[in-house]
Order: sequence, then C-alpha cells, then structure tokens
Amino acid sequence: MRTNWSVYIILCSDGSLYTGISTDVERRFRQHQTGKGAKFFRGRRPLAIAYRETGFTRASASQRESTIKKLSRMKKQALIAEAEVSQK
Repeated sequence: MRTNWSVYIILCSDGSLYTGISTDVERRFRQHQTGKGAKFFRGRRPLAIAYRETGFTRASASQRESTIKKLSRMKKQALIAEAEVSQK
C-alpha cells in the first residue's frame, strides 16, 4: 500500500476553508489557483495551504477528509492553530 497521500485545508479569499486530498499538495494548490481544480474555487481565490496531514493511503486520506469536512469551522480553525503551534 502506498502511503503518500495527504489531506489539506486551504484558506480562501472569502475566509472559507476548503478540505481536499492529493499526492502532491503544492501541485494541487497551483491547480486550484489557476482554475483547474475544484469548482468550489469559482468566485473565491485560494490564498494559502493552512493545514496538511501526510502519510495516508488513498482510502485513509478519503476517510480523514470526510471527518475534517464534518467539523465545525471553529474545530477546523483549532486544528489549524494546533498544527501551527506544533511546527514552532
């Protein structure tokens, strides 16, 4: 099993948070920026990769993505803040 999948959260220009999965988060972010990614980004610009988790299989990344998407905005922001603190 390949464990090179990542789950990520992107901060958008309107303040919304987008959650997705990819094997190359930077490439996927560029796709979103150039309009070749998800339709979610029509009318809102992706500003930054706010959060990422790595080391998933495709199936486990999809499960984690689903779990994160179900979180409230406050819980997503707490997840992002915790990751920022642990990176310092």
